Amino acid sequence: MNITLSKKNLNIAPSVTLTIDAKTKQMKADGIDVISFGVGEPDFQTPSNIKNAAVEVIKNGSIGYTAASGLPDLKKAICEKLQKENNLSYQPENIIVSNGAKHSLYNIFQAICNPGDEVIIPIPYWVSYPELVKMADATPIFIECNEENEFKLRKEDLLSAITKNTKAIILNSPSNPTGSVYSKEELEEIAKIAIKNDIIIVADEIYEKLVYDGEKHISIASLNNEIKERTIVINGMSKGYAMTGWRIGYTASAVEIAKIMGNIQSHATSNPNTIAQYASIEGLRGDQFSIEEMRKAFDERRSFMVNRINEIKDLSCITPKGAFYVMMNISKWIGKEVKGKKIENSIDFAEMLLDNAKVAIVPGLAFGADNFMRLSYATSLENIKEGLNRIDNYLNI
Repeated sequence: MNITLSKKNLNIAPSVTLTIDAKTKQMKADGIDVISFGVGEPDFQTPSNIKNAAVEVIKNGSIGYTAASGLPDLKKAICEKLQKENNLSYQPENIIVSNGAKHSLYNIFQAICNPGDEVIIPIPYWVSYPELVKMADATPIFIECNEENEFKLRKEDLLSAITKNTKAIILNSPSNPTGSVYSKEELEEIAKIAIKNDIIIVADEIYEKLVYDGEKHISIASLNNEIKERTIVINGMSKGYAMTGWRIGYTASAVEIAKIMGNIQSHATSNPNTIAQYASIEGLRGDQFSIEEMRKAFDERRSFMVNRINEIKDLSCITPKGAFYVMMNISKWIGKEVKGKKIENSIDFAEMLLDNAKVAIVPGLAFGADNFMRLSYATSLENIKEGLNRIDNYLNI
């Protein structure tokens, strides 16, 4: 076929996290015993009250089309949640319900970006941020955030990255892949800069329910009305409610931005899954006990993983304060040879462990941090112990 396809979209890179996951699943299907620390997905069942709500609406409810931007009652439930948990006052017209938080992010950048606009992205970043920005004809501008500062933005680095073309800053707290959680003081500094320079904050808060060590998630939009006007809050049901496959995400923003996103979605996808929307109403308004039980289990796994990694020769990590990921520092292995194979980068390290130790981890290159690997502790404690033992044994025996 001698046809020129979309030049812009030919340059979109595939998701490395999903690529690793696909290879891992194929190895498992071939009967190979692989321990996976790959894709971030809670290994818990969706809470029973949420599943029961879905079954009830299938049996007795209306499961046709809804409004393209979401059920009115779900929007109300989201507004109630944001007021109660985040001290944020929104009306249903500020809310757009989408097919997962990733879809919400797609809508955002399509709604706010024009060619020549720049979007600041801290490194390490979630793998899809740069590609979503590029798909909106904008330019990602990266800021290196070092391990010593818990991979968080520093005021001076942020100020140096801002230009006349800066449209937005992506703020992911708690973070994928680092687990970093911004304090109120740190958020206030970023908010002042955004207000002064009239920059939009894209606040990805999908992991907000998973915080540890007495930390508290604070939404930057809750600091004052000026920053709220400039903030688009992203959240959803996937991580906190173990509802990844249900595909419900949402945004809260100024009405003029919400209208654009709603119009985009009305043509691109129409409404999110109707059954999942009704189930999400129960998730937001129903019993939250199982959510806390899940968080406690993640906390136990986190502690074990951090301690065990730091016991392995020439590997290390800092303690994440949120989400369910650890960024493992492999810088001491770069340039070394292990059992006849030289490790040049994080992809080499990942391939070596998958092929030889039968352990799947995601190379840090996917997140812009080639000296690191991301390990998810959204798997059983038994798997964590076995997987880290395999890594230790392969590298050091």
